[in-house]
Amino acid sequence: MSREAEAQVQLDKFGSIFSLEGKVAVVTGGSRGLGLHVASGFLQAGCSKVYISSRKAAACDEAVAALNAMPNKRPGAQAISVPADGSKVSELERLAAEVKKTTDHVDILFANAGATWGASFDEYPEQAFSKVTDLNVKGVFYTVQKFAPLLEAKATLENPSRVIITASVAGMGIGTTGKNATFAYSASKAAAISLTKTLAVELGPRHILTNAVAPGFYPSKMANGLIELQGGSKSLAQQSPNGRLGQPEDIAGLVVFLSSRASSHVNGAIIPTDGGRLLAGGKL
Repeated sequence: MSREAEAQVQLDKFGSIFSLEGKVAVVTGGSRGLGLHVASGFLQAGCSKVYISSRKAAACDEAVAALNAMPNKRPGAQAISVPADGSKVSELERLAAEVKKTTDHVDILFANAGATWGASFDEYPEQAFSKVTDLNVKGVFYTVQKFAPLLEAKATLENPSRVIITASVAGMGIGTTGKNATFAYSASKAAAISLTKTLAVELGPRHILTNAVAPGFYPSKMANGLIELQGGSKSLAQQSPNGRLGQPEDIAGLVVFLSSRASSHVNGAIIPTDGGRLLAGGKL
């Protein structure tokens, strides 16, 4: 093959470098917020199936209806509702089994389910710490473990599967302190970051790449209360070097990149998506 022909082949491959054409994805915590934004991005990038899971069946069904009504998704693509409680290992086993009924493999697992709790140091309840860490740490690990066989099923050196974990800049710096401190959330996200790095080394030889996204403030049901307690969206936006909070396409675009061929040599990375606020001394 001539150099000109080789160059043309490379250009042709580059044209689809961000495509997720025909991929199968699972999104936990996918019925609202960041999970729903990413699920929308998956369908728009070409995924053929996107499984949506969260604890509440009605919320999953509502999200799936909205996703399936999108006019710009891949023809024939579908979102599928599979409710499960991500804090319970038995439920995660059931979730993987339910997904396996309608697909023989999974290309992308977005482990996004999470919870938070705010209280002062002296009053922080034990059950809250357990609830947050059970979902944000133990739940993430066992989600990956239970889906590993499906992730390995069609993964190759040239076309690895992906695990993407939702961490937080709160796990990279200092979380919220004071009357509504997020001790468990910050600790759990630091643990999620450590877990991401360990899984990258453990699963890489199985052709599964593991990375984490670390969002800052994105308006969502879980974050809106904390945003208001810290002065509101406008005030927090002014604290960010880029002058705004996160938007749906910011998180969707980043996760699509990490799921695509463009990121095939990225493994064990923790990518903040906060506009630089953490670098400027901000807290979450």
